Amino acid sequence: MQYNTILTDVEDGVMTVTLNRPQRLNAWTYEMGAELHEALQDANENGAITAIVLTGAGRGFCAGADIKDLFQAQATADDGAKPAKSDAPRDWVGLVRRSKPIVAAVNGAAIGIGLTQILPCDMIIASPSAQFSVRFIKMGLVPELASSYYLIARTGFGRGNELMLTGATISAEQALEYRLIDRLVEDHETLLETARTLARAMGENPQSALRMVKELVTANMAEPDIKKVQQREGAALAQCYKSPEHHEAINAFIEKRSPDFKKARQSNS
Repeated sequence: MQYNTILTDVEDGVMTVTLNRPQRLNAWTYEMGAELHEALQDANENGAITAIVLTGAGRGFCAGADIKDLFQAQATADDGAKPAKSDAPRDWVGLVRRSKPIVAAVNGAAIGIGLTQILPCDMIIASPSAQFSVRFIKMGLVPELASSYYLIARTGFGRGNELMLTGATISAEQALEYRLIDRLVEDHETLLETARTLARAMGENPQSALRMVKELVTANMAEPDIKKVQQREGAALAQCYKSPEHHEAINAFIEKRSPDFKKARQSNS
């Protein structure tokens, strides 16, 4: 499918989605948000795709919302309405948490929404040139996309507050120290291959169980009632026991061979 602000490419079951406004450091627009949403939905519905990598073209990953095209239009609108290109609100965070495994490969600046949109991803890896900032406070705004939750979940209370209340920009090395990112690669050249390898390692596992693991993590990570945590796990396990992928794993173990989860899914479709 052709898009105006992103590129998509599929290799060995991994779809790479590239933010593609390099002349503006991939600054986010409503059109980009809509296209990202559509690309992830298409990937989730495509049985040949098992995992997703999200990255940026050129020097930046995503330098935040496009101030000229977005904020200025909002600020000057008579009724405070969004620009004409905006669509109905989408649940980006819910989509990411329901999606097949997603690895964010941050190749440059990830600022504002450039960072908050990837916080719910399953893994965030970065090149040494990456920079990170939740600088909403600098614009007189507050964090969005559930980032006041996911940022704290990743970095802890103190570091999360520091980043949100100062609006500071930190390096990739600091981001790793803060636990904002999960891995820092040695150089820019190895970033995408590392991300694809990680995504592929996740996506090769049973898809039904992957989906349920993500659902459990989303629901249970802030659940104070351990009984509810176990109830959700028990309900998910009951579904897993019936899945063709689980049966294939058992048969492969008994027959001393590698499981073919893709074939098991196809035979049940």
